Amino acid sequence: MPLTVRQFPCLSDNYGFLVRDEATGKTACIDTPDASVILKELEVLGWSLDLILNTHWHADHAGGNAEIKAATGATVIGPSEVERLSPLDRKVVDGDIVELGETRLRVIDTGGHTLGHITYFDPADQIAFVGDTLFALGCGRLFEGTPEQMWASLSRLAALPDETAVYCAHEYTASNARFALSVDDGPALKARAAEVFAARERGEPTVPTTIAREKATNPFLLAGDAKRFAEVRAAKDVFKG
Repeated sequence: MPLTVRQFPCLSDNYGFLVRDEATGKTACIDTPDASVILKELEVLGWSLDLILNTHWHADHAGGNAEIKAATGATVIGPSEVERLSPLDRKVVDGDIVELGETRLRVIDTGGHTLGHITYFDPADQIAFVGDTLFALGCGRLFEGTPEQMWASLSRLAALPDETAVYCAHEYTASNARFALSVDDGPALKARAAEVFAARERGEPTVPTTIAREKATNPFLLAGDAKRFAEVRAAKDVFKG
């Protein structure tokens, strides 16, 4: 049976994700940007929580761990760097498997935004929870890693099946589109940017995206190599559009 994803806004531009294995009813939250919002969503849905799955240690991703664990008894799983902010019940690294009922989530090393950042990938349902590594039309800032590390991480994500649904953690797509248009004025990107701007005008989310869409229009995935990626990332860091 499939994995159900419940997506909802948190903080100023984060998304919260509750994911439920329909075969067993086991449920996880991907990161904990806002404990009160996540707990309210669980109450509305009538779901209990079994796992907290952190992608990295930043406060808008792991800051709600303690409150949610206290309220639900959920097991906290993530990369070891999360312990800078919050205790973990289980540390995971690249290649590990996290079982959520009958759903098997593969851990992928996607360091760069932070050194230990990870992605959770469900190959059966072709769903990836990528945190702040890959965004729709963008990628995360390099707070800790190098361009080479981030390029390697993005390349691992780009190697996932084209149909993979990519759940990134922030609604940054309109600003990412404005930057992307400064790099590439081709028809595919123009068409996608127009869709993004229209969706945001209607108050609609632009997440999830897909690997195929990002490979076709994301300037960071189109960079070609780590050197060009570094140039594009540096340009985005100072972009004012």
